[in-house]
Amino acid sequence: MEFFREVTPLRNQDLCVVLDSVNNGFDYPVHNHPEYEINLVMGTSGTRIVGDSTELYKDLDLVLIGPYLPHKWDESEEAIHQKRKYRVITVQFDIHLFSMRFFSKECFFEIQTLLENSKRGILFDDNTAEKAVPLMINLTQSHGFKNVMHFLELLNLLAGSKNFTLLSTALNSRKQGVTENYRIQKAYNYIMMNYTRPDFKISEIASSLNMSNSAFSHFFKKHAFRSFSSFLIDLRLSDACKMLLSSDFTMSQISVKAGFNNISNFNRLFKKYKECTPKAFKARYIENSRFDWEDQKTPWQFIPGDKRDSMIMPHDYSTRLTHI
Repeated sequence: MEFFREVTPLRNQDLCVVLDSVNNGFDYPVHNHPEYEINLVMGTSGTRIVGDSTELYKDLDLVLIGPYLPHKWDESEEAIHQKRKYRVITVQFDIHLFSMRFFSKECFFEIQTLLENSKRGILFDDNTAEKAVPLMINLTQSHGFKNVMHFLELLNLLAGSKNFTLLSTALNSRKQGVTENYRIQKAYNYIMMNYTRPDFKISEIASSLNMSNSAFSHFFKKHAFRSFSSFLIDLRLSDACKMLLSSDFTMSQISVKAGFNNISNFNRLFKKYKECTPKAFKARYIENSRFDWEDQKTPWQFIPGDKRDSMIMPHDYSTRLTHI
């Protein structure tokens, strides 16, 4: 899988930037960047990729992405066909912003912990997301110091949330020595370039790092908190899940494209880790997608009908950039 580096619009003088998009599409590739990113998707559904996690999202999705963590949102074919109105608000801020002495005070401890956890990607529950909606909308409408307060209030809300999920099971992001950090990054890049090959073996990557198989195995487990084989299976199953939900490939084709050496092994591992067969997994998604989501409760359901679009969907632009 190839990752593209995004050049964000963040300037040296900015506290953060806010990108506010309405019905603007999800045609960008899997990408990363050194900035932190808070991404809020309202009003559509599809597939979300964060690190080695691939999951479905519906209607309201709030995620905090850490530096250099690959990510992408897709819109489902059903949502595209329905031409549903949706809005995406993205807040990006510098990797070094909270390393300043001012933010090292005790009152920012929870935010520092939040940012540390974000290196694996954090998905927040609907209750937290609903509270974040007005704050993030305020960031698109206010100016000056008010936006500074809205930004800090948003981070405080996220830091105080007790209901969240760490999305990616990728490599441990603890601070390493220069040599170890270089090795683990090289290992990660090598894996991401080769994990879809059914004949990919641990000996290849160990050799590329001038390590024995045993030494690399211990080294990898120290940083990934899991064995190399377990990590490899998770990556392949993540790819398989995405193809099951977003393509018309046969099970045999998906098995090969995801890196499994035969379909029986694919079926066995899928059932072991996902607790259902690939066919059942796809059937469950199709069944769930038959709901009429227009009738489901959304965070803005209780806004009077004549004010709903003006609150959630601004009419005068498709994408707007705000520097704070």
